[in-house]
Amino acid sequence: MNLRRIAKHLLIPDWWAHRVFPGAALARITAAVRESEKSHRGELFFVIEGDLELPALLRGMSPRQRAEALFAQLGVWDTEENSGVLIYVQLIDRAIEIVADRGINAKVAKDRWEDTSAGMQAEFRAGRYEQGVLEGIGSITTLLKAHFPPIGKNPDELPDTAVRL
Repeated sequence: MNLRRIAKHLLIPDWWAHRVFPGAALARITAAVRESEKSHRGELFFVIEGDLELPALLRGMSPRQRAEALFAQLGVWDTEENSGVLIYVQLIDRAIEIVADRGINAKVAKDRWEDTSAGMQAEFRAGRYEQGVLEGIGSITTLLKAHFPPIGKNPDELPDTAVRL
């Protein structure tokens, strides 16, 4: 049990953590997701979260475990071609996790997701949160275009709206 981490999650107000993504930034991120999905058969889902609930903290839930749980809860795995990708940003832990479904993971090496996350982290460290997310979406879009190019009708299987938890 990491008491320092628990204290940060309990003491930092959720609104303070979310301040780096105001409504206008989330609207632009939503637009970027929507535009991205016109160019491939994949599905992107962007989620930011401030604090974690105490039970998750007491269990020692890592940002990766939380991202994987959200991947399932939000149905990102439930696409026809198993081409869903979740970008999860845990603001208090300062973590970025990219979780991709098995259809895209079979075609994209793990280090490509790690490179995308590292690029986003670099932008975040410089205080350019929105820019980091937009670059991450661009990187993922390139991968999805290469492996899931549009063919015929391209249904939108998941909501495009950026989610703030």
